[in-house]
Amino acid sequence: MSAHGSVLPMTSFKCGPLKGTAHVPGDKSISHRSIILGALSVGRTHVTGLLEGEDVLDTAKAMRAFGATVEKHQDGSWTIDGVGVGGFAEPETVIDCGNSGTGVRLIMGSMATSPITATFTGDASLNSRPMARVTDPLALFGAQSFGRTGGRLPMTILGAADPIPVTYTVPVPSAQVKSAVLLAGLNAPGQTVVIEKEATRDHTERMLVGFGAELTVEDTDDGRVITLTGQPELKPQTIIVPRDPSSAAFPVCAALITEGSDVLVPNIGLNPTRAGLFYTLQEMGAELIFENMREEGGEPVADLRAKFSPNMQGIEVPPERAASMIDEYPILSVVAAYATGKTVMRGVKELRVKESDRIDAMAKGLRANGVAVEEGDDWWIVEGCGMGGVAGGGTCETFLDHRIAMSCLILGFGAEKPVKIDNGSPIATSFPIFQDLMKELGAHVMVSNS
Repeated sequence: MSAHGSVLPMTSFKCGPLKGTAHVPGDKSISHRSIILGALSVGRTHVTGLLEGEDVLDTAKAMRAFGATVEKHQDGSWTIDGVGVGGFAEPETVIDCGNSGTGVRLIMGSMATSPITATFTGDASLNSRPMARVTDPLALFGAQSFGRTGGRLPMTILGAADPIPVTYTVPVPSAQVKSAVLLAGLNAPGQTVVIEKEATRDHTERMLVGFGAELTVEDTDDGRVITLTGQPELKPQTIIVPRDPSSAAFPVCAALITEGSDVLVPNIGLNPTRAGLFYTLQEMGAELIFENMREEGGEPVADLRAKFSPNMQGIEVPPERAASMIDEYPILSVVAAYATGKTVMRGVKELRVKESDRIDAMAKGLRANGVAVEEGDDWWIVEGCGMGGVAGGGTCETFLDHRIAMSCLILGFGAEKPVKIDNGSPIATSFPIFQDLMKELGAHVMVSNS
């Protein structure tokens, strides 16, 4: 499946028990950062477990364009020979980031304080997404940006020849914006300070420290204050990428709504800034157990065991939890459809500017399959139908969004009639083995003729 290729209609069907072990891909957030920070280091970084989805592969291509050597080896490992902070060369071609908002925003930050120019583009979905949330703070360093109306790609960034450090308060919770500013601060003299009122995923901070940057984090009355000392010499690392909690969400949630299921999803990263979905599911009454809890590479890890949970109840998800599960609301809404009562999700305005407007996309998909949904600017409510109560039979438009595609396919696992999606090709951006993995567990997912 290819996000850059042909349209791929797919259909999922009601299925029997899902059984077995689901080995999901490596964490996408950590994979992106491993390649970028490896490229900004002096020496060779070794990475195993890298997610080889199209988003991450596009980031690898971008780092090659900036002068780093990025190679995959026969044993499946990767190496990145970096050029050092401030060592990026000017790319000879346009940087195509495909479907990846994370990739393009982090790469923009990493080059914005070097005296080079780069032009960025992506697929139709990425080119419709706003970039001002990143280019505005990058302008404070001295970078200039020239894009389409509304701050959209294609866009050219002129890096700052004489960057200055900044203090920036992130206006809405966004790990991408925070990370872009921190990466830009690497090549600025003095201290760059980022203040976030709500904590977001902290992989960038953890990994910067691991690569040898001087970085401190302090919780204050104003929020979480992150201080980075610029112009370090980053040291290459050996990185074992944990498996992606956002990908684990799909087999976990599929097991919860499919009668008789018992699925083990091993080696899942449970960084507190990423694990909100799993705690939410437990509060709904899901039989979801953390086994073999441990720490690997500075990140908490566990094996997740998910079993069919016929008595889940709708809840009000705490708004302060949104940042720790922002990518998981689409699949949560599927579980909510099989619960009893209403599941209320607030403080989720960020969903409106993801790969698609995810509130709108999932509301339309659920309604097309007999599930009632209410929505507002930064909230939505799913009226649960209970187990066996989802009618199915509808077609979901995926809007070139991988998470919408996978969520709607899983909706079909417990529905009375098959659920179709208009295009499954974007799934390859983050979870290229999704269809095969689900089939191995016992699901019935197929490519449709129309």
